[in-house]
Amino acid sequence: MEIIQTVTGPLPVDKLGLTLVHEHLLIGYPGWFMDALAPPFVRSEVLARSVDKLAELHALGVRTLVDPCPSDLGRDVEFMADASSRSGVHIVCATGAYKEDSGIPYTLNALRPEELTAICVKELTEGIGSTGIRAGLVKVASGAPQITAYEEKMIRAGGRAAAQVGCPVLTHTDQALLGDVQIGLLVDAGVPAHRILVGHCDGRNDHAYHRAIADLGAYVGFDRFGLTLAIKDEERIESVLRMIDAGYVRSLCLSHDAICGSWLGRPVFEGKHVVTAERLAQRAPQWDPTHLFLNILPIMRAQGLTEAAERTLLVDNPARYFRGTDPP
Repeated sequence: MEIIQTVTGPLPVDKLGLTLVHEHLLIGYPGWFMDALAPPFVRSEVLARSVDKLAELHALGVRTLVDPCPSDLGRDVEFMADASSRSGVHIVCATGAYKEDSGIPYTLNALRPEELTAICVKELTEGIGSTGIRAGLVKVASGAPQITAYEEKMIRAGGRAAAQVGCPVLTHTDQALLGDVQIGLLVDAGVPAHRILVGHCDGRNDHAYHRAIADLGAYVGFDRFGLTLAIKDEERIESVLRMIDAGYVRSLCLSHDAICGSWLGRPVFEGKHVVTAERLAQRAPQWDPTHLFLNILPIMRAQGLTEAAERTLLVDNPARYFRGTDPP
């Protein structure tokens, strides 16, 4: 797969450059628009803020950003295209759906598996809605402590679409659990393991788990730098460097899962806690897509990260993942 789809058109893989594999411009949990107490969404203001943040990233060397917002979390591909065109940062969007407890299972679960696959294939090959903007990868997700029947249905359907089209799959996991199960389901659906990036593996400082994901042939996402509510960045750094020392530098991808633009409504976590975006920023003040470059990489370099390894993590691995011809 030498050409990938971005929100502004096809792009040769060798033009990806420095890539953040998991960030978001907008995120809105299902029903966000019903919260009359939430601040209004002013598109022009949020777009300007997004473009400014992307410009910061561009100045830091970032050339591509993957926004794997699934269809049921406020995905807005025209917003992404506007932000990309104005900032010069390539953006890859996704097809697929979120986990059961935070997505929209009512409608999607009523569809037959082959219909779910067809939806993803259509968004990958023809475009999303009437926009003509094509997704560049499939997003699948699972919660914890187990993968529900609905989530398994969605994972298998998304996997079959990815296998049919020949694109990669990016996953969401909760609590850094069940990535190995996700891989098994996707491989069973026809996706080669090296076309899978298991997200949020940095939710636990668990070297055995990280190695297990890599040994299955998938990419290991250390993609929540700055989100320190459950685990400290110092532990993430330790985990990444330990994996590199163990010979897994080609298996790792780094990112933040941060919001470049805005939450839609107010953040809702697990359907239980509603907080303001300002309060969330106070609790995780460095959860920003520039954090890796301004704060994390300097620490890692001081602890032995080489220039070659840094390039592998941020340039070579994302390109290899999208190209799909050369396993880690």
